Amino acid sequence: MTTPAPRVALLYPGDRAARDLADPAASRFAALFEALAAAGVRAEPAVYHDDFADEVAAQLRGVQSVLVWCNPIEDGRRRDLLDAMLREVAQAGVLVSAHPDAVLRLGTKDVLYETRDLPFGSDVHRADSLAQLASELPQRLRQGARVLKQHRGHSGIGVWRVERAGDGDLLVQHAQRGYTPQRMDLAGLMATLAPYFAPEAGGHMLDQAWQPRLAEGMVRAYLVEDRVVGFGVQAVNALHPDAPLPGPRLYHGPDLAEFQGLKQQLASGWITLLRERVGLAHEQLPLLWDCDFMHGAAGADGTPRFVLCEINVSSVSPFPPSAITPLVEAVGRRAGAPRPVAD
Repeated sequence: MTTPAPRVALLYPGDRAARDLADPAASRFAALFEALAAAGVRAEPAVYHDDFADEVAAQLRGVQSVLVWCNPIEDGRRRDLLDAMLREVAQAGVLVSAHPDAVLRLGTKDVLYETRDLPFGSDVHRADSLAQLASELPQRLRQGARVLKQHRGHSGIGVWRVERAGDGDLLVQHAQRGYTPQRMDLAGLMATLAPYFAPEAGGHMLDQAWQPRLAEGMVRAYLVEDRVVGFGVQAVNALHPDAPLPGPRLYHGPDLAEFQGLKQQLASGWITLLRERVGLAHEQLPLLWDCDFMHGAAGADGTPRFVLCEINVSSVSPFPPSAITPLVEAVGRRAGAPRPVAD
């Protein structure tokens, strides 16, 4: 008796027309659809919107696994309804990657605070109220610029560089593209940041020391489970006061010579330390995720050092071509295995 080919859904946001007309060959995941088909996996698009969440849920109950690409905030909508639906289908035995629990443990800015004492960690504080931030921030600003980050977001939304202007005011820069630096006093800054302390926005912010080498760009390490499968290199200078606009991200395979030290650090223990710190079993690692690193101060012997900026789990796209084969292999390997549910 022939075993049926495993079915996998690729979930990404869109409207009614996008769902009705979904064509794998015309999607941004065309190469992945093609590779899955070549491996004997029946892959199908699952275009998602809150307005037809029940329809998508019914579709997902008929597949063995679902790969999810959906930002924390998409067209003004949060992921609450989507996450609840993904938890339900996971409970029914469908492999969901990334599972909402893995997103919360890895893919929010809280991971910077949780791992501040691990390799790649930095000077990070957590402010659980606006009053706490107003009380503690001025002292930290005396040591240099800080970067304040909302609990969960993307594309620079809710990320602010703050430094003393020298005359009692503050110079404040939002990382979202198109914003220019503003001068304001502490009260004005607190009024600007107040929405991030609302319960629906996470209720807190993270405060990370500014990394002066940001103008040199950032490196993104792409991972399939615990395996480094590629790199993305970009001059991400959105918060640097004197830098030009960011250029395109350049994609490379996992053997890029410049970052073999980083690859070795990730593979030789840091991912395990990270998992243990945030409370994830190995089987709960996302099938595809990435870590953004800034250049830190080199060691006394000149050894390069990298500083964790964020981890992306919700919507890792685009990604280097070198990630496709390992991702397809991981889907095939885990599609039939029951997925443990996080506590």
